[in-house]
Amino acid sequence: MARIKPQTLLLQSKKKKGPTRISVTTILMCNLVVVLIVLSLVSTYRHWSQRSRNQAENESSMTEDIDAFIDPKKFDLPGYAIINTSKGLITVELYKEGSPETVDKFLDFCQKGHFKGMHFHHVIKNYVIQGGDFQRLGAAEDWTLKGKPHNQLAISPKHEAFMIGTSKAKHDNKGFDLFITTAPIPDLNDKLIVFGRVIKGEDVVQEIEEVDTDEHYQPKSPIGIINVTLKHEI
Repeated sequence: MARIKPQTLLLQSKKKKGPTRISVTTILMCNLVVVLIVLSLVSTYRHWSQRSRNQAENESSMTEDIDAFIDPKKFDLPGYAIINTSKGLITVELYKEGSPETVDKFLDFCQKGHFKGMHFHHVIKNYVIQGGDFQRLGAAEDWTLKGKPHNQLAISPKHEAFMIGTSKAKHDNKGFDLFITTAPIPDLNDKLIVFGRVIKGEDVVQEIEEVDTDEHYQPKSPIGIINVTLKHEI
């Protein structure tokens, strides 16, 4: 077997350990891939950034549209009325959302001083006390004569005692009846538009209920409203 000369082995060793050359095409391809990745990242960032701005603008626009439909004055309306009677104070929470039109009319009459000096013309024990237009004296009395049997009707929370309402009869700009229930009335929806409830002064309502009345349920001694004070908070 022929022996390999030392110089030949040295040359072969240098060839094996020499650095491998990278072609220009490979370098260009790698650079192109890097550029494409960077461009893709930039494009993605711009897309999501623009989308976030559009979403924020849309939400702002929707909020403005909703605000345009909501009357800010509604939130400024008083939510409570303190009825100062000859027997004491009755504090009423108003249902501004449940009966907005009736509450608006009630507040308007309060501001005009309509209830100042008004008498409770009807006091029916275990039923209602009524104050309002003298020409409508028969309303509460008619209820007791024409009312449905209570044991045949269901009672909801809106039919409970100490609810305040007004007659469903058409009101003009001169009159506004006030009714405060003193017992649950199952068919209340057929008679009243309920626009609030007594939250303080139930004892005053009961004291008015206990006054002596004649055969027409009219108090023998005058009981009236001194004034009504409106409050946003109590």
